[in-house]
Amino acid sequence: MPLQKILFRPSPLAGGAGESLSVSSGDAGFEHLTFQARRLSPQQRFSSATGGNELGIVVLGGICSVESPAGAWPRIGGRANVFEGVAYTLYLPIETQFTLVAETDCEVAFCYCAARKPYPARLITPAEVEIEIRGGGNATRQINHLLKPDFPADRILLVEVYTPSGNWSSYPPHKHDVHNPPAEVDLEEIYYYKVDRPEGYAIQRVYTTDRRLDETLTVRDGELVLIPEGYHPVVAAHGYNVYYLNVLAGSARSMAASDDPNYAWVRGTWREKDPRVPVVSR
Repeated sequence: MPLQKILFRPSPLAGGAGESLSVSSGDAGFEHLTFQARRLSPQQRFSSATGGNELGIVVLGGICSVESPAGAWPRIGGRANVFEGVAYTLYLPIETQFTLVAETDCEVAFCYCAARKPYPARLITPAEVEIEIRGGGNATRQINHLLKPDFPADRILLVEVYTPSGNWSSYPPHKHDVHNPPAEVDLEEIYYYKVDRPEGYAIQRVYTTDRRLDETLTVRDGELVLIPEGYHPVVAAHGYNVYYLNVLAGSARSMAASDDPNYAWVRGTWREKDPRVPVVSR
């Protein structure tokens, strides 16, 4: 699979506002997932409809209000950027018109997922987000569960992951490309990256056992990586904290994955957590 089909870079924004990145399910070769990132200036409006998709709106930074026939949510958000707190996430069902209005400068992720039936709209506040510290040693990272498998939705799953400077994440390398529950389910996945300094970067590898897919990517702030299949570990460059928003959907509402057997032994070596984690708190 060519590199340009896995790594997507943002577009320059005239005036600093507008759609910075958009990857449709057709662009990705996916069945379910479409992703957009958008910046808005104060009082700027964005109106759209979910159509045949359920939608997770993640406020990456700033404060906005959302109105729709499914409800109205004034002044949601509050963190200046993803490194300044825990997300507000708004779930909207299929066939829902909505208008988002920026109350301050905002950056918002729109995570669309093809769905079959409607579920109630709901706002998930930072107080409701489960925060997990996963891994150990220099593979310690923070997982903020936004839309978990038990959340009432059709397919979409959302988590925020924070990897401190120099640490590994999604490690040991794992995959979820075979429907074999409960051990593993087949999920499409998107990684949308933010880095706490503009020159920073992460390294992500995406590979299958037979090496049909074997790419090692340098990923910078505002870029997106597709995980169509295979294992996909990440490491944050030393000196830079790395965030990624994971969007997942597939054959079941589960996060079940299987480790690369060559590296699964590493779990047994973890004795302590990195004290720098959690990176953000409520």
